[in-house]
Amino acid sequence: MNYELAIFGVKDTTEEIVEFIHNKIRKIDVIITIHPDVLKGNHVAGFKGLKSFEEKYGIRVFEARSYSLNDEETVQFFQENNFQIGISMGWQRLIPGQVLNAFSKGVFGFHGSCGYLPYGRGRSPLNWSVINGDSRFILNLFRYDEAADSPNIFANRMFAITEHDTIRTLQYKNLLVSKQLITQLLQAYEQGTIKVNTTSADPDSWYGKRTAQDGKINFMDKTRVIYNLIRGVGRPFPGAFAYRGEDRITIWEAHPFDEILDFSAYRPGQVIDVFDGKAIVRTIDGSLLLDEYESGTPLIPGDQLN
Repeated sequence: MNYELAIFGVKDTTEEIVEFIHNKIRKIDVIITIHPDVLKGNHVAGFKGLKSFEEKYGIRVFEARSYSLNDEETVQFFQENNFQIGISMGWQRLIPGQVLNAFSKGVFGFHGSCGYLPYGRGRSPLNWSVINGDSRFILNLFRYDEAADSPNIFANRMFAITEHDTIRTLQYKNLLVSKQLITQLLQAYEQGTIKVNTTSADPDSWYGKRTAQDGKINFMDKTRVIYNLIRGVGRPFPGAFAYRGEDRITIWEAHPFDEILDFSAYRPGQVIDVFDGKAIVRTIDGSLLLDEYESGTPLIPGDQLN
């Protein structure tokens, strides 16, 4: 079987890109995703099953039995079929060489940071960019090889990270720019003019792996650091959190409240007051207003978050 265009992905962002390509650009021949059973051994934030595209649009959906694409059925699938070009969107694993080699024009995917690849290789680049307080993001559409995030750049585009952005609004911006880059790539594919630039003047650097436990708030940090963490790990990710005794408080949305009012009678992490169900919490250099949080019982003035 000959599959001209294949999409790799496992997330709601993959669903968005499939709809865009199918409705705006051209036919998709196959979607490569994971079987829901694979979730038992892999946490995937924003996972979205894509099997419905078979009935909705008649697109073949292949559900791999391993996220690493090395199970026997998946290996056989790539050995027995022919592929032209692949696009990865929402696939959070390296794609092995034997799969990449099955595509005559290559597999292309996205990665970015505040600098140019190979700066900012690694895990969770959008999350890290918010947490680090970066003010811009350069999204690269690049050709995959067996290494992570190699600077094989087809094209890139830049967008702003404002102080009001959350990880979810950055996903919106990322999708908007991704659609522009995908359109450019598929036009080049149709014209036979795909060119890749492998030279870069930027240094090699890496983002580390993030886990749910990395969302724990330290109220000895400054307000801006805490605010960046909260907005960088919000939905669809596990969220930032603190403890009131044994009660876990998940903080979904917050913003800096005031840095001038004298809250010196309160300890960092202590609830100063509550208005309309929103708690004001002391920080080292000011205060935060918790706009949305989850807890066993509502926060009250005097509660201490650790």
